[in-house]
Amino acid sequence: MRWVILALMVACSKSEAPPAPVDELPALLPPAELQRADAACNEYVAKVCACAEKVPAKQEDCALSKAIPDAIGVAKRLAANPKADREDAVQAAGSVRKTVRSCIEKTAKLAAEGCP
Repeated sequence: MRWVILALMVACSKSEAPPAPVDELPALLPPAELQRADAACNEYVAKVCACAEKVPAKQEDCALSKAIPDAIGVAKRLAANPKADREDAVQAAGSVRKTVRSCIEKTAKLAAEGCP
């Protein structure tokens, strides 16, 4: 009987491994994804601003698009900051992904809007 109680005590005393320290967690945004993010949004900015020279309706889009690289940069820094709250960092990484998706979708629509 003692062995059964001892075995149960040992089994119950084992708990799950503690969560990994923040500095050991994988990066929320891998370097390759960050490079693609920059490339996709910089391409959109370049194309919409080139289009704005020929299509006056795109001038406002050009002006607004110039803030996109800065917005991505802020979100990237927050997502990579080990001192940031994990939930905030995850939301920042999601923001980068949503912004990049928007850049890609807007770039694809430019041809239909009269842009070369």
